[in-house]
Amino acid sequence: MTMLKLFGIVIFCSLLSPSQEVLSGLSCAVSPAAMQNVLSDAILHNGLLQQHLQGLVLPNIMGDRGLLNSPTSITGLHLVKVWLPKLSVVLLPGIGVQLTIGAKLELSGNCLVGLLSDLIDILVDVDITANIKCTNFESGSVQVVIEDCLCILGTIKIKLLSGLLSLSVNDIVLNKLTATLPALLCPVVDIVVNLVNIQLLGTLNAVIPVGTAGTIHYQLASLPFASGSFLGLDLDGAVKQLGGSIIPHDSSPSTLPPLLDKLLVLGLRQSFLNAALSLLIQLPPQTFPCTPEAFPGASPLQEAIMTLVPAGCSSCRGTGPLSIKITLSGKPLILLEENKATVELSAMIQMFIKPLDGPSLTVLLLKADLGLNAGVSIVGGRLVLGVSLGGISISVESSDVGISNISSLKPHCRTLLVETLLPLLNGALSVGIPLPNVLGIPFLKVDIQILVGLLVILV
Repeated sequence: MTMLKLFGIVIFCSLLSPSQEVLSGLSCAVSPAAMQNVLSDAILHNGLLQQHLQGLVLPNIMGDRGLLNSPTSITGLHLVKVWLPKLSVVLLPGIGVQLTIGAKLELSGNCLVGLLSDLIDILVDVDITANIKCTNFESGSVQVVIEDCLCILGTIKIKLLSGLLSLSVNDIVLNKLTATLPALLCPVVDIVVNLVNIQLLGTLNAVIPVGTAGTIHYQLASLPFASGSFLGLDLDGAVKQLGGSIIPHDSSPSTLPPLLDKLLVLGLRQSFLNAALSLLIQLPPQTFPCTPEAFPGASPLQEAIMTLVPAGCSSCRGTGPLSIKITLSGKPLILLEENKATVELSAMIQMFIKPLDGPSLTVLLLKADLGLNAGVSIVGGRLVLGVSLGGISISVESSDVGISNISSLKPHCRTLLVETLLPLLNGALSVGIPLPNVLGIPFLKVDIQILVGLLVILV
């Protein structure tokens, strides 16, 4: 069933509208070599087409002149075995894909020449060429049609059990097979293509979980398209939070880099990645004491804060360690520049004292704007980001004790965030963004390019 789906993807992706060099949304370009590899696996190595050719029965062959000018009839002619030694794919810009299968068919039946009955075996080379297109796209669904299907017969070898054979029998068989085989084989190809299309639509309309936070629903966005060097496929990637609300993102045009010697190029837009990051990075507020047990840099931070506290604040001293509460503010934003990915994120840092009696006293409420350097990798079919702290900007939001100058706190706050917040962020990001399974091509020997507004995966 898996190979059936893969074959369907290839056929479907190649049911093409006019060539488009500018791709939009979440897009991919697939090389003809990759298509041919996947088709060969699906058809030749896993027996998809052979399965549907089994049981093929040919009409009886009748002739007036056989051995010794006797009437000849061949009955019960049926397919015994299929060899499929070759398969080729050619992209036809503006038309579709041309699929050619070179098959060797072994047929067997009964031959009656005059009053002599014999068993007959026929070995015939066949080339089946089909031009396939896709039409009527609507909401991720398409219809598959075969515009042209040609069946050309090559070498025919005939063997009678008795060893007797006349040229007239050979001529009769050649003429009859030429007339009947195309009408039998082309409908089989049509059945396979339509069956594959049904399987394909179920594969492309994939809902993939993103941890426990939500899902990404991939769906075909438009008719596939082709040039002579690649086929293109656009996908919608609807990012949904748990409960069903969609995180919106745009799909403005972007240009993929050339395939060169790669099998697949997959482009993920910055806006799509931002929606996925909003799903991944959903940390609850973190509250903990400012002690070395909570994070190593606690003591220097507390000392630095206490030097800023006015001398007249009696409630600020002798009441135990500070408590710290870190809350993410707003949504994360990824910025893709040439060879660089940065995640911008804001957090509120509340440093407060909880007296034995009375309300909490906020010593400082800070806003930290973080610039996180992002590394990107592919793990198990998922895009995984890892972040480290680059730049940081800190400002005072409020202080119950009147602190306003916090320039001395910046290195301590940096240490605080590196030791407490970043491990939580990387833990959330380790879930990864699930990628669409295009043609079943595994993400092996992957190269990643970061362009302006676009992250590109090359396989």
